[in-house]
Amino acid sequence: MKAVTLIQALMWLAYPFVIFFGIHYFQPRYIAIVLTLLLIFRWRNEAESILQGMSQITIAVFLTLLSITILTAISNSETLLRLYPALVNCGMLLIFSYSLKYPPSMVERFARLHDPALTPSGVSYTQRVTQVWCVFFVFNGCFSTYTALYLSREEWSLYNGFIAYILMGTMFTGEWIIRRHFIAKNTDVS
Repeated sequence: MKAVTLIQALMWLAYPFVIFFGIHYFQPRYIAIVLTLLLIFRWRNEAESILQGMSQITIAVFLTLLSITILTAISNSETLLRLYPALVNCGMLLIFSYSLKYPPSMVERFARLHDPALTPSGVSYTQRVTQVWCVFFVFNGCFSTYTALYLSREEWSLYNGFIAYILMGTMFTGEWIIRRHFIAKNTDVS
């Protein structure tokens, strides 16, 4: 594993903790600066290859999130900072739903990394799972918005800096295990 890839992975793993603890000790602008740097660092090393493979909607989501983090850093707005997780969910919803309209679906892309020769039943399965992720992003985004606007800073940071990640990780891991079983089962039958 390259050092840059390892650093990126560690930074993304650290994000929930940065949010959870950062909002208690630092002004929103400093957390926004960290988020901006995370976004830029994530995309800087792979900019050309990523941009070539990205849809216009993905580029728009990235630029919107980058703009929001910069605006938060300038304005020092805690409300904008607290709305960031909801905006990420909205962006993911757009990307995943866009992939349903213009296949391959997002989950199919992930599945093909492991099994490039995905069967038609596997493609259908990954489309349904992409729809489930869309529903997840709607509910998670709505609840993130609610926590940003109506709950205390502690409750917001607990949900958005910890619980939401547990939910996403559980859903991702469970789906990945089911997908591997489903694809293996349908490959053996074919």
